[in-house]
Amino acid sequence: PVPSNSKMNAYLKELAGICNIDKTLTTHVARHTFACLAVEYGMPIDVLAKILGHTNTNMTRHYAKFSEGLIGREMQKIGNIFANPA
Repeated sequence: PVPSNSKMNAYLKELAGICNIDKTLTTHVARHTFACLAVEYGMPIDVLAKILGHTNTNMTRHYAKFSEGLIGREMQKIGNIFANPA
């Protein structure tokens, strides 16, 4: 069985203490962090939506914030395509 959010949050709080993380860790924070990392490493938003249990990718986009680095890499890719048309 999946632990309740309150038990999971207590576990995350304990982990934060052990790791000297000065931030309140919750399941929401964990999902947000996972979503951001998944997008950063190239996971398609529709796949991430399925993993997070979202039926609509708009909710997933709320979780997954795009970093400046990711935006820069994607712009570089499209720039290369435009500079070197097939």
